[in-house]
Amino acid sequence: MAEHRSMQRAALLDAARSLLSEGGTEALTFPALAERTGLARSSVYEYFRSRAAVVEELCEVDFPVWAADVSAAMERAGTAEAKVEAYVRRQLELVGDRRHRAVVAISASELDAGAREKIRAAHGALVAMIVEALAELGHAQPRLAAMLLQGVVDAAVRRIELGAAEEPTAIVDAAVSMALRGVRG
Repeated sequence: MAEHRSMQRAALLDAARSLLSEGGTEALTFPALAERTGLARSSVYEYFRSRAAVVEELCEVDFPVWAADVSAAMERAGTAEAKVEAYVRRQLELVGDRRHRAVVAISASELDAGAREKIRAAHGALVAMIVEALAELGHAQPRLAAMLLQGVVDAAVRRIELGAAEEPTAIVDAAVSMALRGVRG
């Protein structure tokens, strides 16, 4: 029975990921979750008391997976500069991934404090890694630089998601170039 419950919970989370990546947080409703999973709406409430609870669990499950993926790419990089490149490149390579799209949709939405805290913690781990690499590169204010660098990544994510005029690879390369060389290009 417990195994069946955990499978249904996993199916609900997967349906939530799809809904979020297709239509943002507005698309994440209990009727839609019920329809996607073939469960009765009342059954959905047995697993999650609210939309916020679904979002919070997704944050708990998906953010660390995503952060670990970026972290692994950075660890494979040899130099501090290569780590910065890996940090930018890997985040942008994950844009098409449903898990990442769900994470982006969640980040953009109005969240309760619990979910926000989980996102901050996972994000903090990511930023801490890049702060270290930036300090190694001799940055006078590595924490500030890390925040600005993440801003470049976030802007590139939005540009790719919009299906902008440029090819995604061109956006990724421009973001990497800006991260490594600043605005001199």
